[in-house]
Amino acid sequence: MSAWPSGHSWGKAGRTASMTVDVLENPPLEGGGPMGSAPAVRPVDTARLRRIVTEDYGFLWRSLRRLGVPEADTDDGVQRVLGVLARRLHEIAAGAERAFLFQTAVRVASEMRRSQRRSRLTLADGDLHDPHDEAPGPDAVLEQQQARRLLDQAIDELDIDLAAVFVLFELEEMTTAQIAVLLAIPPGTVSTRLRRAREEFKKTANRLRARHDATRRNA
Repeated sequence: MSAWPSGHSWGKAGRTASMTVDVLENPPLEGGGPMGSAPAVRPVDTARLRRIVTEDYGFLWRSLRRLGVPEADTDDGVQRVLGVLARRLHEIAAGAERAFLFQTAVRVASEMRRSQRRSRLTLADGDLHDPHDEAPGPDAVLEQQQARRLLDQAIDELDIDLAAVFVLFELEEMTTAQIAVLLAIPPGTVSTRLRRAREEFKKTANRLRARHDATRRNA
């Protein structure tokens, strides 16, 4: 149903590498000693950290973006999540890395949405597309831009908990069982939040679409 592509453009791989170099090559030392003593040194497993970033960077970037973080601030959001990941890597069980990333992304997105309420964002065409895709015609480009803008605005108006479930189910195409594991909530809660999110999304999308149509008629 989504007007969003399923993956972040990997034409930005160079920027991705430069963004994460500080976290990967200069990870924070974990732990601390008693008051007045030198901090205890707990080296970060940089090989594991690098693997997580390589495997889940696209998922993390899309998650933050879809949870309402402005595109101009998404790279900063990614760095904030990765900083938390590096500091707490020793606490995360093997196989639970993606769940930790998303749960942290939800908190970071919530903080960023509260701290800077923004004007509605129109996604620039191609930002999430594979640059090797065949270029669409002008009418198709306009339709895609309008659909993405509508989706972006409607999700941005959802409560963050509803937006998280909506994004994972509708855009990441996860099952309710997978979402329950990822968010550490009961499957019934996932279903309830998804139902509410769909209802609110539909009402908001209809309102935004009607306003857009009225603007076009009066133009």
